[in-house]
Amino acid sequence: MKAKVSVLGCGWLGKPLAIEMIKNGHSVKGSTTTKEKISELKASGIEPHLIDIGQIGNISEFLKSSVLVVAITSKSVDAYKDLIKKIEASEIRKVIYISSTSVYRSENKTVTEDSRLTPSVLLEIEELFKQNGNFECTILRFAGLFGEDRKPGRFFKPNMPIKNPDGFVNLIHQDDCIQIINKIISTNCWQITLNACADSHPTRKDFYTKELAKTGNSSPEFKTDSSYKYKIVSSKKLKTRLNYEFKHNDLMKF
Repeated sequence: MKAKVSVLGCGWLGKPLAIEMIKNGHSVKGSTTTKEKISELKASGIEPHLIDIGQIGNISEFLKSSVLVVAITSKSVDAYKDLIKKIEASEIRKVIYISSTSVYRSENKTVTEDSRLTPSVLLEIEELFKQNGNFECTILRFAGLFGEDRKPGRFFKPNMPIKNPDGFVNLIHQDDCIQIINKIISTNCWQITLNACADSHPTRKDFYTKELAKTGNSSPEFKTDSSYKYKIVSSKKLKTRLNYEFKHNDLMKF
């Protein structure tokens, strides 16, 4: 079923997501905080809207959709409270809120959606969406993002020692982010919290040695910290509920 979708935040993830949705036949509205990007969105087939949730104003036209994807980085609880009031008064009845696996504690073990969490503003924002009875919301917790212009070999400045070489990598490619969001909408998977992370978790030393070699740095420096704690993010629940197979699942072969 084709849907009317509004993507709040057409940035690194939101814009390619909107373009992919349009290719799949959906009608898509997208927001940006920059006037100069309005024409760019329009040229991609996205109905553009200038929106800053810090000064939200009237966004009723933007919210004339059945699904809202919230893909912005703001951590202002008050701004989200104002946004949710707008959603309550709109046609939106389904929301995907993009969160992060940073909410989990590093306790040297695998973490699932039932693992202990670290109190944070991000969790507070998640709860605003989860507890609202006016719409159904799925919380999607992404691991570290890479793909397109976000290349892991460029995560570190030249001659910058890389900490915690024996820790493990938790990453997800942009392609998988987009396909997972599409799958949530197409399968009507609502009122759930899902982790999204590639299944492979190489050590930071192995992975970043490989990635830095692509930039010409064949001998990176690593800094060991005996007090370092790690976590390994599991996406088992997501794969089961969505019947999803990751496109970029083996980070050492990417």
